[in-house]
Amino acid sequence: MKEEAEQKKDKLSDTEEKEQQNDIEKSAKEKSQEASDESRQNGSVRLRKAKRSSTNKPDNTKKSNGSKKPPKLFPSSKTKSTLAKSLKLNFQKMCSSCGALIALVVVVILTLATRLYKLNDPPHICWDETHFGKHANFYIKGEFFFDVHPPLAKMLIALAGYLSGYDGSFAFDKPGDEYGEHSYVGMRLLCTMLGSLCVPLAYLMVWELTKSTAASVLAACFIIFDNGCITISQYILLDPILMFFIMLSAFCLTKFQSYKNEPYTIQWWIWMFATGISLSCAFSCKWVGLFVILWAGLTTAMELWEILGNLEISLFDVGKHLMARVLGLIVVPITIYLFWFAVHFRMLPNTGPGDGFFSSAFQSTLKGNQLYMYSVPEDLAFGSIITLKNHRGGGALLHSHTHLYPKEHPPEQQQVTGYSHKDDNNKWLVKKAYEQYDSEKPVEFVKNGDWIRLEHVATKRNVHSHNEKPPLTKHHYQVTAYGDNGKGDANDFWRVEVVSGANADNRVKTVKTVFRLVHVNLGCALHMSTKTLPKWGWEQLEVSCNPTIYHQNNLWNVEGHENDRVPKASPELYKPSFFETIYESHLVMAQTNAGFKPKEGEVTSQPWQWPINYRGQVFSGADNRVYLLGNPVIWWFIFGLMTFSIMMFFFYALKAQRGYVDPPQFLARRKRVESIVVWLLIAWSFHYFPFYAMGRVLYFHHYFPAYLFSAMMAGKLNCAFLCRLVSTDPLDPVPCRICLVRRAL
Repeated sequence: MKEEAEQKKDKLSDTEEKEQQNDIEKSAKEKSQEASDESRQNGSVRLRKAKRSSTNKPDNTKKSNGSKKPPKLFPSSKTKSTLAKSLKLNFQKMCSSCGALIALVVVVILTLATRLYKLNDPPHICWDETHFGKHANFYIKGEFFFDVHPPLAKMLIALAGYLSGYDGSFAFDKPGDEYGEHSYVGMRLLCTMLGSLCVPLAYLMVWELTKSTAASVLAACFIIFDNGCITISQYILLDPILMFFIMLSAFCLTKFQSYKNEPYTIQWWIWMFATGISLSCAFSCKWVGLFVILWAGLTTAMELWEILGNLEISLFDVGKHLMARVLGLIVVPITIYLFWFAVHFRMLPNTGPGDGFFSSAFQSTLKGNQLYMYSVPEDLAFGSIITLKNHRGGGALLHSHTHLYPKEHPPEQQQVTGYSHKDDNNKWLVKKAYEQYDSEKPVEFVKNGDWIRLEHVATKRNVHSHNEKPPLTKHHYQVTAYGDNGKGDANDFWRVEVVSGANADNRVKTVKTVFRLVHVNLGCALHMSTKTLPKWGWEQLEVSCNPTIYHQNNLWNVEGHENDRVPKASPELYKPSFFETIYESHLVMAQTNAGFKPKEGEVTSQPWQWPINYRGQVFSGADNRVYLLGNPVIWWFIFGLMTFSIMMFFFYALKAQRGYVDPPQFLARRKRVESIVVWLLIAWSFHYFPFYAMGRVLYFHHYFPAYLFSAMMAGKLNCAFLCRLVSTDPLDPVPCRICLVRRAL
């Protein structure tokens, strides 16, 4: 009986234990089902994974109290499964890195193959090779020249020519001239190699942003197979060098941003200084490099604003972040930029065709210039033969020639203009107002307040003004050359008014003294405009008489000075400082750049035409025709993709405004894509929209730096759309066979 009672009791306890286990399992399943339902409502994929993993866990309630499992000599199936997953994950990481490296190698091979093919063809000057090849000549010969662009890219071209055996003897007169036996391939090769490096830099930058081989390859292909990018990289131009440094700046900035959570580490410092150096080099090639500087500056300002809003960072540490960026992104770039100009001036010690664009003081530092050393008299005297320089930055020389003003601008007297180049028609004889010059009389120096006449040495006519309107500036008075053999009338008289640079004796000194020439009868001042005359005036600067006598363009100084009866001046009186030279050169560059106008018959374009590939640009019009034009398929696809993405941004903004909430995982992924695309879109905008505000002549090639950013943006967008299309799970659009981004990365 006792045994039967104990058996019944054991059966009862077993039954109760089984019922408890069933209740626990049922409760766990209900909770898991609730979690699953909640995860589907919220769009969470991770909770579904948690459900699947929870149902696969062993039931600990089945373990009896006090029971111990013996140690296993071999790993269980669960351990084997975990180990296999770990090995698979590591293998995927390795494959991802190896795949990205292999793709990069293929990208480099395709880039070089498409750009080095027939590099020596055509064997004649194409488009602006005539300018930059000529600049290489000046560097090799050490002759000073003037150009509107900073010197770095031109110096690199000259260095490539010198190292490849070019001696600077080819004239580079005009497009179409055959190179013959002259070595030119070395200079083209430099531009091609630097232009080719834009492609792997674009690949690496997109990889750094997305860790996606697909997006990186797509961005690279948009550049590799674009006809325009190939063409612009194959000739002696500044643009491929500029594009290389812009892309290098963007890549270094991206790497620097990737270490923002590891400040003051060695990698953080290296990439910050690399960014600053690259930005400086981009600006040192062309001032268009300013756009990438503005983009980097905006990125840095946003990062500092984020740091300022982090309350865990003290204001002292915020100041440290600020000062570090001032050092790396402002001080270092400015120093390097000035360094390239110092090298530029050092390489051009001799006088050359660019002297006339600069002040007389600067010209006194050039060997061979008439102002160099002791060749110029110090004090201006009557009987001196001089050249007059307009004292503003980029001012030209007072000039005249035998050509007359046309009938529509009466009276038909001899033209007086402004001319930037050295010429015998720039020479004037200084005479008293009422007396002819007599070399037998003692020397008389020109002083403040003296009345003078200026006789054109070549034509024997005097600088003259009268109550007639000039061709361009209608509220001024016309200035002409009038008279016969030095004889004119009272409208030839000008009063000297010294502004600065005279001693106590009030003598007018060569180069140093700045003065006005005020017309005695009309009360106006001799003025040189920044406007250029039409073809009949040889596109030289207009000279007039300005009733507003205190205008900056009314100031003059004596540049050339010939008079054997006057003592010579010391060159130390004229030599400007380095920073004065830098200021003057930038002033001249800015004024000349702003005044660029298209040549007759030249094909120009407008910024709205560039993104749609509306019109190209002729590089060579000879039998071997070269035409700069983008690949229509690629350009229109990128333009359509950019337009569609902007529309989608507005669509999502409207959804958010109306209260629609996307699933968390989808929202996080979309925000990640948007942050990359918007950052590249801002870079594209900074390199494109400023051209609408420029008054100078524009060409199609100005768009290519912006195109590089649009290609990278299109690579990322296209990859994201493909991922979305082929995904089987609408909440997790990550196709493992399209994009190598793994959740583990």
